[in-house]
Amino acid sequence: MARRDALIRGYAEAMIAVAEAEGALGAVEDELFAFAKAVEQNTALREALTDPSLPSENKKATIHELLGERAHPLTGSLLSLVVDSGRARELGKIVDAFAAVAAERRQLAVAEVRAAVPLSDEQRERIRQALAAASGKSLEVKVVIDPGIVGGVVARVGDEIFDGSIRTRLNEARQRLGSV
Repeated sequence: MARRDALIRGYAEAMIAVAEAEGALGAVEDELFAFAKAVEQNTALREALTDPSLPSENKKATIHELLGERAHPLTGSLLSLVVDSGRARELGKIVDAFAAVAAERRQLAVAEVRAAVPLSDEQRERIRQALAAASGKSLEVKVVIDPGIVGGVVARVGDEIFDGSIRTRLNEARQRLGSV
C-alpha cells in the first residue's frame, strides 16, 4: 500500500510542478478538486471515466466537454494525463494528495467543507476561522457542493469531522426530546 501511496503522491507532485510553472496553481487546484468531487458524486460520470472498455479519447472528450471554456486549459490537460495513464480510478486520491501537498507547501491543512449551496467569500472565511480555532490548525478551505447536506455544513479536517448540518441538528433534537 505504501508503494501505491507514493505513486499517488508522485502524480500529485508532478501535477503541482506543472501548475506552478504555468502560474496557475490556485485555479487549477480548485478546478481539479471540484471535478474530482463531481466524479465522486456522479456514478455515471465515474463509470464513463473508469470503464476500461472505453477508449481513452472518449474519456478525454468527456472531460473537455464538461469543463468547456470555464476551466483553465491546464486543468483539462492534467485530467487527461491521469486518464491516459490509466489512473482514472485513483483520480479522487490523486486530487486529494494534490490539495494536501499544495497546502503543505503553504504550511496549511485542508478543510473539506460540504454545503448544499455555494458559499460566499465571507462565509468561507468565517468557516475557516471557526475550523482553525476548533482544530488548532492553519487551514485552507475547499468547498464541495453536496445537495444531500440540505442546510448547514459538514467539514473534515484530517480525521476530524465537524457536522453542523441541519439534518444532524434535527436528529440530535429528536433524540433529546425522545429521552425527556
